[in-house]
Amino acid sequence: MKRRMIILTAMVGLIGVGVTTWAMAARAMYESAEYKVLEADGKIEIRQYPDLMLVSTRSEMDSQGRDGSFMRLFQYISGANEDKQKIAMTTPVFMEGKTSDAEVSMGFVLPKEVAANGVPDPQGAGVTIRKREGGRFAVIRFAGRLDKKLAKEQEATLRQWIKARGLKGATTSEAAGYDPPFTPQRLRRNEVLIRLDDADQTQTES
Repeated sequence: MKRRMIILTAMVGLIGVGVTTWAMAARAMYESAEYKVLEADGKIEIRQYPDLMLVSTRSEMDSQGRDGSFMRLFQYISGANEDKQKIAMTTPVFMEGKTSDAEVSMGFVLPKEVAANGVPDPQGAGVTIRKREGGRFAVIRFAGRLDKKLAKEQEATLRQWIKARGLKGATTSEAAGYDPPFTPQRLRRNEVLIRLDDADQTQTES
């Protein structure tokens, strides 16, 4: 009996390692938005982001893309654009707005090569191209199902950290998801980002 328990425990451990390795490998398949970590404090970082080009649409925060928003963006990168160009999927998927709002802006980051060579205009309704201005962001990382409730809780924690540091953040925030919906919740990489006032730059660098 004891031997069976040892074998079972070992098997469960191996399965866990396998699932974790798979999730990390799946995430590594995609080009990800670049950033520079300026400061790290546990699960919170201050990052410097460059300008990013996004293809965006309106979405309900808690719909997980099931309201058609994800498909509108996916159709764009699959060729529903003026050049009929197929564009690689990237990470993360950004959700921008107030976490208390029912609707937010969902955006796919366009690959650097596409952004540099010219972004084709969308053909589908409700899809726009926009620039996400670069800058400094306070970011908190967490696992779980990225919905309005969890994002709001994490945003509150991040705002407390910002306040304790004497920094100033924007009133709006962004949520970011790095994994497909079939990824186990405990392995998902989610983030909430708050843009920081550039007037505080010298304090961060001191």
